[in-house]
Amino acid sequence: MNRLAPRLDLRQTQQLVMTPQLQQAIKLLQLSNLEVAQFVEEELAQNPLLERDEPGAESGAAEIVDQMSRDEPPRDTASEAPLLDAVAGAAQTGEAPLDIDYDNNFSKGADEPQGEDTFLGEWKGTGGRADFEDSEFGLEQTLARPVSLREHLLAQAGVDFASPRERIVAARLVDLIDDCGYLAAPLAELAAKLDIDEAEIERILLRCQRFDPPGVFARSLKECLALQLRERNRLDPCMAILLDNLDLLAKRDVAQLQRLCGCDNEDLQDMVVEIRSLDPKPGLAFDGALANPIVPDVLMRLAADRSWFVELNQDTLPRVLVNTRYHARVHGSVRTKQEKEFVAERLHAANWLVKSLHQRAQTILKVSVEIVRQQDGFFRHGVRHLKPLVLRDIAAAIDMHESTVSRVTTNKFIATPHGIFELKYFFTSAIPASGGGDAHSAEAVRDRIRGLIDAERAAEILSDDRIVELLKANGIDIARRTVAKYREAMGIASSVQRRREKTSGF
Repeated sequence: MNRLAPRLDLRQTQQLVMTPQLQQAIKLLQLSNLEVAQFVEEELAQNPLLERDEPGAESGAAEIVDQMSRDEPPRDTASEAPLLDAVAGAAQTGEAPLDIDYDNNFSKGADEPQGEDTFLGEWKGTGGRADFEDSEFGLEQTLARPVSLREHLLAQAGVDFASPRERIVAARLVDLIDDCGYLAAPLAELAAKLDIDEAEIERILLRCQRFDPPGVFARSLKECLALQLRERNRLDPCMAILLDNLDLLAKRDVAQLQRLCGCDNEDLQDMVVEIRSLDPKPGLAFDGALANPIVPDVLMRLAADRSWFVELNQDTLPRVLVNTRYHARVHGSVRTKQEKEFVAERLHAANWLVKSLHQRAQTILKVSVEIVRQQDGFFRHGVRHLKPLVLRDIAAAIDMHESTVSRVTTNKFIATPHGIFELKYFFTSAIPASGGGDAHSAEAVRDRIRGLIDAERAAEILSDDRIVELLKANGIDIARRTVAKYREAMGIASSVQRRREKTSGF
């Protein structure tokens, strides 16, 4: 008979404790070089014991300390009171002390001109290029910025509307348009907010739709195209019917469009060419988003012995060091326990960041070298020679966990002879070979499908079944549904749609 009684047991277990330092290392591993550089900039602003590792440059704090040691006689610890007070204040608030930016302070000499004549006096001087180079701001900072879409429309509203009431409504309509120039909210909501009749807002909207660029303030694609055609005096009844049936135009249903519009094939082609010349997003001409170029994290090139040389991009790789001289100077002058704990914590954080950045760089390089080794055929001959690859293959080759490889290949790009690719691009599923040979990469199969469709003639459009036959003739065992899935993922229309496109001429 079992009895309930208290007892003591000794058990030994293992568990992973996610310390803040370990979480930081994992976070740094999955960030790109540009994101890590931004993170390092924040750490440099918070930690006075960190400095940039720049060739030929010394630490700013150490340079100041050395200059003080050379120019001034030795002083006791009381002379360090301002510095220590700043450290103590930072320890209490948990923030790094703020430095004084002397570049923001400006004072004129007693013999320099004051007041309004200063600007004119400078222009009465040499008038040369040195006047701009010696000034606080460069000439580039005096250039005007591009006019935004909202400013462009508000300027036209101020000229077109004389009544303050109409100007207010027009300004609210400008606030409601999106980046593409479309009116994003219904007029009923605006009428309820302004407590005016919806018919009055509609009347003001019709006048706003005549603003430049043509097509703004439209509520649909059809209305946007109609506004631009009306501006060109090309919105006839036949064109209006074509705009009412844009879905048939997308399907290339030429026969149905000719019947509805009452025109022949030549007139229909002219109208389609006219529509294609329009801008479906007129607002992007003003506020278009800037395309940020992709900066590779890893670089590779062909060495003299025809092998691949892989290295990290040093231009974007952040490099920091621990300022030991500044730490020794401050550590020897601290007075309280709180100050010592703060300095020790900053030193520990700085050492851990340097170690994490070094480990991150070594891990990225190790994974990249293994990817290049296993995908050598792709780098030498192109996408047709891309091999099937999964995270497990790289992890087993370099003795790491799959999750680590996944973090390393996230948001990381490599510059290759064929262009810049994300490291994730080289991991693809396998398509079995029909003859029992080596499997084919899914990306290589997609490239073959694209090549077959690009080479087809108008009289011989390839169906999905025919594509399957051609691929099997080349040793690729693939199902018809897989071909259809790959074709749709690449944005390629069906055989019926492609036949209509090539026979209709538009």
